Amino acid sequence: MIKKYRITTTLRPGIKDMQGDAVANALRSMGYDIVENVRIGKTIHIECDENLVDDIAKSVYNEVMENYVIEEL
Repeated sequence: MIKKYRITTTLRPGIKDMQGDAVANALRSMGYDIVENVRIGKTIHIECDENLVDDIAKSVYNEVMENYVIEEL
């Protein structure tokens, strides 16, 4: 059955997030002094068969550096 999903990937804890650090620094330079930690990930919206979504998620994330979460929409 075709359903809508959101796959979200984020860097695993302990992996340095250079993009997140850059965004945090930019926000602090804009006056948001309380910003301490920013993590950047990617979000994929997909419509597919429910039997395929886990395989698709596994093919779009880096298993060494990232985690992923699948949400049905």
